[in-house]
Amino acid sequence: MEEAEVPLEHLHEEIHHQAEHGKERWMAWVALSTALLAVLAAIAGLLSGSHVNEAMMNQIDSADQWAFYQAKGIKAAVLETRMSVSGAPSSTDQAKLTKYAQEQSDIQREAQQKKAEAERDFRQHEIFSRAVTLFQVAIAIAAISALTRRKRYWTVSLILGALGCLFLLQGFLAR
Repeated sequence: MEEAEVPLEHLHEEIHHQAEHGKERWMAWVALSTALLAVLAAIAGLLSGSHVNEAMMNQIDSADQWAFYQAKGIKAAVLETRMSVSGAPSSTDQAKLTKYAQEQSDIQREAQQKKAEAERDFRQHEIFSRAVTLFQVAIAIAAISALTRRKRYWTVSLILGALGCLFLLQGFLAR
């Protein structure tokens, strides 16, 4: 699953243009803050994509382990049927049956571990995705601030950027 990317390059260029050619000194700070927000959005986007890929790989591994678990169960059932038809089970058949049960237990444990890892990675992906969204909205509002020459929009942009930073930090600490 790939992150949707919102094209904000035009807005970013407009802010830089306003900062260079405008007479208002705070415009340079708007340009600088949007550049920083863009970097943070890129970092959060990469981390989000990485975690969703890890989640999918772990989920696939978990499904593979469950299929392996079922295969061992089928082998055990076939062996039990053969043992009941033959009447007297041999010691090698009994040992195989015990071995299949032990292998199933190990496989089940690994499948559950992979599933837990997939869930953890997906939760981190969601946290980083929230950060990306907040950074992108903050960049857009900063652009509105530059275009309308209203500082209060820039303040809102900075607040949203700070919230994005909190989600980014939460994503790092969630591990």
